[in-house]
Amino acid sequence: MSSSTIENFASLASLVPDEIITHSLLEDVVLPGGTTLALLTLDNGFDHTKPTTLGPNTLLELHAALTAQKARAAAGEIAALAVTGKPYFLVAGADLNGVKNLASPEHGAAMATLGHACYDLLADLGVPTFAFINGVALGGGLEIALACSYRTVSTGANGIGLPEAFIGLIPGWGGVYRLPRLTGPEAAMTVMIENPLNNNRSLNGDAAFKLGIADALFEPADFLEQSLLWAGSVLAGAEVARPNAVEPNSSPEVAARWAAAAAKARAFVEAKTSNAAPAPAKVLEVFEAGASITQKESAALEIAALTDMMQTDAFHNTVYAFLDLVQKRSKRPAGAPDPKLARPVTKVGVVGAGLMAGQLALLFARNLKVPVVITDIDQARVDKGLAHIHSEVDKQLAKGRISPDAANRTKALVTGSVSKQAFADADFVIEAVFEELAVKKQVFAEVEAVVSPECILATNTSSLSVTEMGRDLKNPERLVGFHFFNPVAQMPLLEIARTEKTGDTALATTFALGKALRKTSVLVADEAAFVVNRILLRLMGEIANAFDDGTEASVADGALRPMGLPMSPFTLLAMVGIPVAHHVSESLHAAFGERFHVSGNQQVLIDNGIKSLWAPTGDGGMEIPASTLGLLEFGNTPSTSEELLLRTQDALAEEIGLMLAAGVVAGPEDIDLCMILGAGWPMHLGGITPYLDQVGASERVNGKKFHQH
Repeated sequence: MSSSTIENFASLASLVPDEIITHSLLEDVVLPGGTTLALLTLDNGFDHTKPTTLGPNTLLELHAALTAQKARAAAGEIAALAVTGKPYFLVAGADLNGVKNLASPEHGAAMATLGHACYDLLADLGVPTFAFINGVALGGGLEIALACSYRTVSTGANGIGLPEAFIGLIPGWGGVYRLPRLTGPEAAMTVMIENPLNNNRSLNGDAAFKLGIADALFEPADFLEQSLLWAGSVLAGAEVARPNAVEPNSSPEVAARWAAAAAKARAFVEAKTSNAAPAPAKVLEVFEAGASITQKESAALEIAALTDMMQTDAFHNTVYAFLDLVQKRSKRPAGAPDPKLARPVTKVGVVGAGLMAGQLALLFARNLKVPVVITDIDQARVDKGLAHIHSEVDKQLAKGRISPDAANRTKALVTGSVSKQAFADADFVIEAVFEELAVKKQVFAEVEAVVSPECILATNTSSLSVTEMGRDLKNPERLVGFHFFNPVAQMPLLEIARTEKTGDTALATTFALGKALRKTSVLVADEAAFVVNRILLRLMGEIANAFDDGTEASVADGALRPMGLPMSPFTLLAMVGIPVAHHVSESLHAAFGERFHVSGNQQVLIDNGIKSLWAPTGDGGMEIPASTLGLLEFGNTPSTSEELLLRTQDALAEEIGLMLAAGVVAGPEDIDLCMILGAGWPMHLGGITPYLDQVGASERVNGKKFHQH
């Protein structure tokens, strides 16, 4: 780099003064045979709780280190260079905290260019370069490895991938060009498109090796030693097989594979995001262009793409959602009491033996490893519930996710009874019975009669008043809402509802339980439907109302496509279950009035046993059958998709404004966290409140934005 270029990069680095620098630590290693390898270890000086990342200061130090080694290579002082990381990490990718501060396009372009300047040195150092992937290698971390001549990976490594499509960028430091040439285009699309959009999945070491990302696979115990020996053998002339490697235009067949992989990925993006998020489309655009250009030409496209994308709302929303919420706020729940107040939980009771109760019992047994007892009104129901729990454990065993010993222990922890006397020594009892207030009150009266005064009582209600459930309890301070989302094992959110009488000890214990269950807990006030269901039902009510008023089904169900939600309203209605959604709508209507539409047409569907509006057609499409339409009644005031989108945006802004004014949660950040983790709301929207700010709904309805910065 020229001196003026270095000055530009130094200016860039000054914008991130708080960067935790990942240092480039160098030592010479003499390999068998007497050749010298320069071993560069990337280390920020902290333990595994502080991942190594790539900011401008880190990249400048790396560039200087590689420049010095290139001079040594030219002088014949080293025969190779290898890059590895501190324990558990190669590099966890770019420092997003720092990147989000690079506000101007010029800064974005400089950051993108600096990465390429470093990686170009690895790709053309004058001697072979090796990457020893000992742990997490994400984004720019994996791209470091891809720029090297050869790669090894540890069987203990996890978190390997290119997640940029998930965070609103592209793999812009060479990954989008180099990866498909190593793995083939199909696997590259899995790593760059499918995995990021499937809840940001990543690869382990074994999977990375099988795809062809790495040339050799070693055990973690002596990973570095084996990698160095392997590097020595390569330098001595050992052949390195790459059966998955391919050049895109080497034959018509390979060119066809490239096009087919892109087409399949494009269909996947459409299904997942309705093409509302810009990043996946840009990844595909650069991937396809890269098939017929040089790496240097691709680098120019990547730099331009990164420069543009770092300015988008989608990127900044994603950084806010991913870093500020999912990685930070989720670990420090707003309003949670002092954790020291929590009591130990050594036995759990679950009232009910149905599907939800079974999911809860299994979650408690697997994660807490304490006895769990389920109860129901007769032995047949209890036996059926236990059989279902055992079958779920057997499925996990068959898939290799748990050991036989773990399976046996889990089954042994869960027992059943027809008497609530079985809860006498429980520390925590949760009900999972029918969503009917009188039934739940009766359950708690029966449970309180047998448990100790210290035992916490919890309800998994989704819409009923926790306060009302506890009105007749002798110790209402022990009652909390403990609302899980379905499926319990997969959904990470836990809404913890506090009534005016809930004590700090009960609350602290439930937060400690949530953490032990590996859930993200958010404190909510005891208002109907808490956060997620209230917002979803307001949205679904707007769509149902428009449909009932005469809006064509395809228009009503497709109006929110520009938001890129995980599923359309009618699909969500079928998944939740029309009876459940209708019941919650009635509860919300009773609590909040006309803002929540109760659809007469939905009641007709329930009365006729119809579970979904849409039904498949013979040609692969979807339609509402004429027999269903014939049962329904419609008005004559249809809406356009644009009108309905605007109306729904405003309805959501109104509802969230009212929720914040009532103190349902501590702030808009908690609304967003709930919607991301409880409803799969898109990261590129920032959850929901940044999106409502950006489309103007917040100011149209509330006169101000939810976020003032």
